[in-house]
This record gives sequence, C-alpha cells and structure tokens, in this order.
Amino acid sequence: MKFWNKVKHYPKLGLVILAYVAFIALGLPDGLLGVGWPSIRTGFSIPLDAIGMFLTALVVGYMTSSFLSGFLLSRVGVGRVLAASCFLTGGALIGYTLVPAWWMMVLLGVVAGLGAGAIDAGLNTYVATHFSEGLMQWLHASWGVGITMGPIIMTLGLTNFSTWRFGYQVVGVFQIILAICFVLTLPMWSQNDAPSESETKKKLTDYKTPIGETLRQPQVWLSVVLFFLYVGAEGSLGTWTYTLLTESRGVDTTLAGFFAGSYWFTFTAGRIMAGLFARRAGVNKLVLGGLVGALLGAGLLVWNPTKTANVIAVAVIGFSIAPIFPAMMSGTSTRVGDHFAANTIGMQMAATGLGTAIIPSMMGILARRISLEVIPICLLAVYAGLFGFYILAARHPKLQSANFTVPGEHAV
Repeated sequence: MKFWNKVKHYPKLGLVILAYVAFIALGLPDGLLGVGWPSIRTGFSIPLDAIGMFLTALVVGYMTSSFLSGFLLSRVGVGRVLAASCFLTGGALIGYTLVPAWWMMVLLGVVAGLGAGAIDAGLNTYVATHFSEGLMQWLHASWGVGITMGPIIMTLGLTNFSTWRFGYQVVGVFQIILAICFVLTLPMWSQNDAPSESETKKKLTDYKTPIGETLRQPQVWLSVVLFFLYVGAEGSLGTWTYTLLTESRGVDTTLAGFFAGSYWFTFTAGRIMAGLFARRAGVNKLVLGGLVGALLGAGLLVWNPTKTANVIAVAVIGFSIAPIFPAMMSGTSTRVGDHFAANTIGMQMAATGLGTAIIPSMMGILARRISLEVIPICLLAVYAGLFGFYILAARHPKLQSANFTVPGEHAV
C-alpha cells in the first residue's frame, strides 16, 4: 500500500515510462526475424520464400486486432487490453521455440500478430488521448530502439548458444514480464483514463461509436489511406535500399550495408529530435516538412548524379520521414473528429499491415519486370501521393467547419 500511495501521485510519468518500454518490446520481435531467418528455415527444413507464409500470418493477426481495437478499448479498457495482448505475444514468441513443425509456428504467428496489433493500436490511442505530440514522437522512437536491439539479441544467441531460439525466448519472457507490469498497474490506467472533476471534455476512448458508423465517414478513409501509403513507403525504403545501391548503382557493398543497416538508427534519431520540437511546431508542420524532405530525398535518388548522392538521399529520406507517422497519429482526432478517433486509429494500424505487405511487394514485382531503377521512381510517386492525400484530408470540408486548424497551427 505504501508503494501504491507513492506511485499514484505520479501516474502519468509511470504510465509514460511503461508505454515506452512496451513500444521497445513491440519493436524487438521485428528485429529478430531478419537475422534469425537463415537458421529458422534450416532448422525446419523449409525453402527461402516460406517467410512469406509467416509474414502473412503475422499481418492477418495484426490487422484483425488493430481493426477491433477501438471496440475493445471502449468496452474493456486500455490496461486490460495491453495486459492480455502482452501475454498473447509473449506466449507466442516462446511457443516458436517449442513447436516441432513449421505450420505450428505459422499459426502462432497469427497469435503474435493479434497481440502486437492490440498493443500498437492501444498505446497509440492512449497516448493520442492523454499526451502531447512530443511524447508521441518519443513513443515511436522507442519502437526504433526495440527494432535496433532485436538483431543484437538474435546475434548474441546465434554466436554464444548456436540457436535462434534464444532470441525469441528472451523477448518472449520480457513480454510476459511486461504483461505482469500492466496487470499490477491496472488501477493507474483506470485512474488516468477517468476524467477528473475539472475535466469536461470526453476522452477518445469514452466514445462508443459503432464501427459501421465510422466506416461511413469519408474523412476516416482518407486518414486510413495516409497510413497505408506512409508505412508502405517506409517499408520499401528499408527493404530495397541495399539491393538498389549495390546491384544497380555500383555502390560499395560495405558502404551500402552500413547505411542500409543503420537506417532504423537514423530513423530513431529523427524521432527523438522531432519530439523536442513537436509541441512548438505542431503536427501539420512536422508532417508537411517531413514530406517535403522525403520528396527532395527521393528526387535526389531518382536523379542519381553520383554514388555519394545516393547515400545522402537515403539518409535524407530516413531522417525526414521519422516524425510523420507519430505526428499523423496525434492528429487523428483533428482529421476525423473525436467521435470516430478511437475506431479510426485501429483502422489506421490495420492499414499499416496492408501497406507493409503490398507496396514493397509491388515495387519488387515492377523491379523484376522492368529494372531496379523503378524503385526510386515508385518511392517518389508514393510520397507525392501521400502529400496530396494529406492536404486533402487537412482541407476536408466536413472538418473545416468542425475542429481542424490550418497547417502550421498547433493542432492537438
């Protein structure tokens, strides 16, 4: 009781720290697979392209729980959703290391995706409801820390224990411990979720808007398209940079590997810096400024004047796009209205799964049929489309009469 009496005076600080740790944990599994895949497929005696089946399973689970997150949060509560989701994810990750057959690991991938999607959407909704744009930037920077640490953990397991299972066991246990932390802090989540006597404005999670009604709002679909395009472009850059630079542009493999490998590190640094200026700049300046930088970087990548310019272009794009996702997430209620924000955030997170799967794959198909040089052109086109859709979403007539502020003003 003494401990709780002390902690309850600082609920927001404790929940912010826990949310950051949760997003680090969310990024960890994403960083394990790439390094561990050669050993996983050897252990299960499966072909190289079997990873597609596993990624599909993850995306199915992720999209399902993300889409339903608004419904779950409004009726179950964010603390309970996060606790249950972490238990699901941790159990699935540990399960990977115990099952004897590949198809069983694929099925567990659906469970892991369900947990990850609910954690992602739940925390995004909670932070968008209660905290500032700067804290949202740092929340997503925490994911970058996790995805950067994942390969290190997997490499340690492969080097010291000669098994890929070590990495998933460590991260799985970490997820279980995190779930227990969510259970122990349920009163804090409930306390911070309840409006005080001086608060008259409802929280986003207080609205129990039916999903069907949300689906009928055109501004909701505009917002969903933004996340589909953004995450598709982000994933495409990470997927195809090394291949483009080495196989088509003649960049030294060591140099190309260094910049491609440090992409997430640069990305994380950009979000940390954006968090320092987010409140002052506002979400619209962060998004529009980031897109301008991304367009300039993509244009330089298309131009390709020198090998060094390619490396600079990748760095410019990575640094520029870093604040876009969390800034757009913070501005969800501004674009669609408070009544639809919680459901829309879930739909946006579901769209990220589709964007990650579809856009990089389509670029790969075009590259195989035409040339790798189509990659930067496609990237430029996606960023241009994202810029246009963001302007359209910002100027939607229904929102102009409601609560939208013009670009450059503090929007949340």
